[in-house]
Amino acid sequence: MVVTRAANQQGEAKRLLEAEGARVLDLPALVIGPPDDWGPLDDALDELEDFHWLVFSSANGVQAVEQRLQRRGSCLARRPDSLKIAAVGRKTAALLDGLGAPADFVPPRFVADSLIENFPVSGFGLRMLLPRVQSGGRTLLADVFAEAGVRVVEVAAYESRCPETMPEPTAEAIAAEDVDVICFSSGKTASHSAQLLLQRFGERWSEHIATVKLISIGPQTSQSCYEHFGRVDAEADPHDLDGLVAACRDAFS
Repeated sequence: MVVTRAANQQGEAKRLLEAEGARVLDLPALVIGPPDDWGPLDDALDELEDFHWLVFSSANGVQAVEQRLQRRGSCLARRPDSLKIAAVGRKTAALLDGLGAPADFVPPRFVADSLIENFPVSGFGLRMLLPRVQSGGRTLLADVFAEAGVRVVEVAAYESRCPETMPEPTAEAIAAEDVDVICFSSGKTASHSAQLLLQRFGERWSEHIATVKLISIGPQTSQSCYEHFGRVDAEADPHDLDGLVAACRDAFS
């Protein structure tokens, strides 16, 4: 199995799949780094006491905001008492717990749509801060909350870029048709993987994965798979790493 995740986030997925007996090859498909300009995020953090909600849709956003706050001698655990935190996803919520800043609201399903559907208060009159990836992410949260009367401030907290190459052992396994599954954990891991495959194998790259099962972590990732690969063979439910491992298991049962 090939696992596509951010370059610094390979460990957990690999551990879970190896515990199921899989031979796992890494395909780092994201390089997480700073946005082009820290200014908008810094300006928003200067005004944290003026926001009612801070909404995180990824662990990367949590890490970026925490690191930026620490540069000014603060942290999420010491945020203004009036500021509540919402988190999409189990991993995002767990990271906040570890920072001593547990989320005040986590939606029942680990997708942005569930946060909107189940948000605990009326949006009208609220001021909300949404740290997000600089490019390629969905604007759904900002759009829908703005329509509900929320004053939304959406700022780039990090950027996810494509690596320059794929690891040689992974490329050799794909070339030898020795891969059964490729797992995708985000829309960008799917698009960047297609880019890396094109770079390595040329215009006929899709022939090298024609018999490989493509498994997605959730609806938006599946949409990206259809866009870049023309198919997806299974989708995780729930939309987290445990669900992804279960989907891999079910693909061979």
